[in-house]
Amino acid sequence: MGRSLDKKKVILGLSGGVDSTTAALLLQKQGYEVTGLYFDVSRENIEGRRAAEQAANELGIPFLYENVHDSFEKTVVENFCGEYLAGRTPNPCVVCNPGIKFQTLIKAADQEGAFHIATGHYARTVYTPETGWTIRQAASEKKDQSYMLYRLPASVIERLLLPLANMEDKEAARKIARKEGMFNAEAKDSQEICFLGDNENYVDFIRNRGFQIQEGEFINKKGEVLGRHKGLLYYTIGQRKGLGITFGKPVFVTRMDPAAGTVELGEQEDLFSREVICAGSFFPSSGNETMPAFLEGRQIKAKIRYAAKPAAARIESLADGRIKTIFETPQRAATPGQSIVFYAGDQVVGGGFIK
Repeated sequence: MGRSLDKKKVILGLSGGVDSTTAALLLQKQGYEVTGLYFDVSRENIEGRRAAEQAANELGIPFLYENVHDSFEKTVVENFCGEYLAGRTPNPCVVCNPGIKFQTLIKAADQEGAFHIATGHYARTVYTPETGWTIRQAASEKKDQSYMLYRLPASVIERLLLPLANMEDKEAARKIARKEGMFNAEAKDSQEICFLGDNENYVDFIRNRGFQIQEGEFINKKGEVLGRHKGLLYYTIGQRKGLGITFGKPVFVTRMDPAAGTVELGEQEDLFSREVICAGSFFPSSGNETMPAFLEGRQIKAKIRYAAKPAAARIESLADGRIKTIFETPQRAATPGQSIVFYAGDQVVGGGFIK
């Protein structure tokens, strides 16, 4: 890092929304010198920049602007399109957080002489001798976003402040912004995928980028052809509606084969499995895909999607570097491309991409 960094200075990811604005207000009350950083993932998001700059002005803090469009396109958008076209269901935030968002914040903090970075995520950080610095679940299970942060290394977590850690819900954050008379106190929540346009879905987004979508065959688990599908892009594991084919009983997407271009349909019971394999794993305490010894065979909890509840499991390393998770209770619709995240107590200890 070169020069020494000031522990009273914070670079905060400032979107112009109520969460990051409230995070800034709380940091100011704690005596930190806050600088807001707006990172633009588009070529030029004038509206977003204006909102972030207005928030900074009302807060009375310095404002930084960084256009990360090119790296975001390469790291996040290309992955997003490629995963969907290959019959997987990606979570772009999981890729963006370590690759773009927190990297940009750390770089700015180093340049500005600030030790700390901060965001408006609902999560906590913790240090223990066994695990080092890790992300911890938010005080409110309902609002917890720790799942999205599992790929952050300990070196980033050590410098991270999460002021909304103990908020019960977003209304609690709005109350603070409201009390301070912030212009965005009643602003609507941002959409789930930040780079999609208004009223644009992921299928339109990918089609508009010129990708060709190949039709294929619906099959059953015996491999018998049931009909034609519109393309892997349109489906995800566990999907029941919008299949364009009826059988007089509920059927679900149970598997997709990108090589053959097939979508397998089955019954509800076919969606449940006790074992889930993941690759591209990351463990904060090792800083890479090597599973720490303290986790081998240990009873933990794991969740197979953001909205799932953590379920009792144990994990083991496979010879090819992948990780196998064995759940006590079968889990429904483990979806390739989504992340499985591991918890020891309320600490995030790692995770990987479901295969």
